[in-house]
Amino acid sequence: MKPIGPLMWEHRLIEKMLEAVLRHMDRAESENKIDPVKIDVAVDFIRTYADRTHHGKEEEILFRDLAHKDLTADLRQIMQELLDEHAWGRKTTARIVAAKEAYLAGDDGRLGDILALARELGSFYPKHIEKEDKRFFFPCQEYFSRPEQERMLAEFWEFDRKMIHEKYNKIFDDYRRL
Repeated sequence: MKPIGPLMWEHRLIEKMLEAVLRHMDRAESENKIDPVKIDVAVDFIRTYADRTHHGKEEEILFRDLAHKDLTADLRQIMQELLDEHAWGRKTTARIVAAKEAYLAGDDGRLGDILALARELGSFYPKHIEKEDKRFFFPCQEYFSRPEQERMLAEFWEFDRKMIHEKYNKIFDDYRRL
């Protein structure tokens, strides 16, 4: 298996989750209210799975290794765009959290912000994923030998193995400060 395999599997789950999030946004708009738990679950998924787990493997392993390769100017540009898009996703997710907190504090007008920002993410990610899947991942694999690909795949599995501990150690640290 090539290292892009697990990344593309993760993309499929991210796509399905975003479809579900957008359905919740449509329901919230029609009911003119939103369940903050649904926002919390969506944010946790985006932050933990899409960003920390998935983007983490891309940025900390794939992109790191590609930085040492003689990539074409086009691929270097795409890699920078992807990094910028990851940062945009983080900022947009933080804006959703801020809007939710204001909404819970009684600012009903922030519902529109939550809906708009969630829809921005919902329209952003499919384009971002398509760029990675169709324009970046496949050509980048050509820069790696078979042993390099096998090492990268093993590093992906190790990254995933550590993620659960990272998440729950952070939860514990935050909880003990309450």
